[in-house]
Amino acid sequence: MSTSVISHPNRGKWGQSSWRGNCSGFVYQDIFQQLQPRTFCDPMVGSGTSVEVAQEMGIEAFGLDLHSGFNILRHSILDATGKPVDLCLSHPPYHDMIVYSGNVYPGEHPDDLSRCADPDEFMDKLQQALLNQREAVHHGGYYGTIIGDLRRNGQYWSFQADAIARMPGSELRAVLIKAQHNVQSASRQYAGMRLPRVSHEYILLWQRPDRSVALLSTLSCMAHAQQRRIRGTWKAIVRQALVSLGGEASLSRLYEAVAEHAPDRLAGRQHWREKVRQTLYVNDWFAPVERGIWRVA
Repeated sequence: MSTSVISHPNRGKWGQSSWRGNCSGFVYQDIFQQLQPRTFCDPMVGSGTSVEVAQEMGIEAFGLDLHSGFNILRHSILDATGKPVDLCLSHPPYHDMIVYSGNVYPGEHPDDLSRCADPDEFMDKLQQALLNQREAVHHGGYYGTIIGDLRRNGQYWSFQADAIARMPGSELRAVLIKAQHNVQSASRQYAGMRLPRVSHEYILLWQRPDRSVALLSTLSCMAHAQQRRIRGTWKAIVRQALVSLGGEASLSRLYEAVAEHAPDRLAGRQHWREKVRQTLYVNDWFAPVERGIWRVA
């Protein structure tokens, strides 16, 4: 991987060729050779391509997925792996371009990112997934995602641009362009289409800072970036704080977790605890257990 452009027409021998949306195993080979991780986790492993490549290269690998019982919106990746990893890379759905639960695998699931009501909900949930991945890597480790854009009915959603805007700008390390091959849309004709077909994806890589780098400074950059996409930010922060506490916690413990994960969101806000409570009450992502105790809905 000597340049920022990757193209592998063949998917290779790994995973299942019948699994829609598969990424070529040679792409993972490129990334592993470049970053040299000793431990790796794919929290949306699909048919297992990434893990098979990692294991073949002598990398300790963890493959998690909604279809096998791991819910990235409700469960901590770090708890599932039992230790921080060097690289946590996901390949999520591109909103509802391919619907997975109940289609690629049996059983519809409300937390399937390909079953979001609209792109805004998808980005809210993808942001929480990335925060979960960030928490799962060593200080100095890498986390990232493979993501494409979506054009539909004259509209264009650049999910990679939204992801970059929502995550810590100081931690972004690389934006790679991956050529898409053998996609179904390439065989279709679209009447009146003036703009070129989308035939690329992005690989976004962030690096969690060393402990020597002030956490406040890092999350300050994240908060400034998130202000550009303020809708949904508090939901993602509060929900990930709950997930990091096991999915259920008292308000006092939740306040502590929010203060740890997003201190700059609190700076200058005397009433930030009220904002946390408001977020809990007005969003269906959360449910009360009893007075003063909340859980992921």
